Amino acid sequence: MNIGVDIGGTNMRAGIELGGSITSQSNVLLENKESLSSTLSQLMDLIRPYTKYPVKGIGIGVPSVVNVDKGIVYNVMNIPSWEEVALRDLVEKEFNLPVSINNDVNCFTLGEHRFGAAKKYKSVVGMAIGTGIGSGVIINNELYPGNNCGAGEIGMLPYRDSILENYVCNRFFEDTLGMDAFDAHEAAIKGDSKVIKIWEEFGNHLGVVIKTIMYTYDPEAIILGGSLTKAHRFFKTSMLDSLKDFAYPESIKRLTLLLSENENIALLGAAALMDQ
Repeated sequence: MNIGVDIGGTNMRAGIELGGSITSQSNVLLENKESLSSTLSQLMDLIRPYTKYPVKGIGIGVPSVVNVDKGIVYNVMNIPSWEEVALRDLVEKEFNLPVSINNDVNCFTLGEHRFGAAKKYKSVVGMAIGTGIGSGVIINNELYPGNNCGAGEIGMLPYRDSILENYVCNRFFEDTLGMDAFDAHEAAIKGDSKVIKIWEEFGNHLGVVIKTIMYTYDPEAIILGGSLTKAHRFFKTSMLDSLKDFAYPESIKRLTLLLSENENIALLGAAALMDQ
């Protein structure tokens, strides 16, 4: 039994992992994000009720660069007061329990590998597509975070006039349509042909990301998660079509593409950090 914590830019969630499921959970909206003491107090209050259970430890996923060995997080996304926080030491001191910290998308990927759709694969890349795009990497059944927890940051690679991320996240729809991806999905459902065409273009760009992952890591499976995957039916065909010019066609034939379906997978992955 472990505690899993998923820290986002607007809220935080915590829950108990038992037997591959989240048996209890709660969340809190982050307030006063300019104050380190205030946000840390919210985090401790969120975790505290779960420490009454006989847990082995606390795993925390954070949207940032992480020094995994020291448990320090840097420049946490959308929490300006978290520029450099020795988070592991602070939480261990508060609860007298072992703590492990990693990047949030690494936790998502680890969760899918341990408990989700990707659990039968030895090598997996998980990709979370939403406000931005991030990836986690599993190699030979082990999470590979890289030296700075930055392995899999495919979205930062140069692409066209910018970087890949700007073509495969919510910003793409804001730039091309003047609306966010949620509204673009709603418009596509209603049959807006212009918006549907943009979703198809999005699929082409996502195909470039997948090919980049294949050239870099050549995994058995790639699993897609995040809010934008809810519109999968509007970009699936163009995404697959864009893979047809991959230099090694047999590799694409052997690749398995998956969609994340468990809304608690990031919490499960965070809790699984304690078993790494």
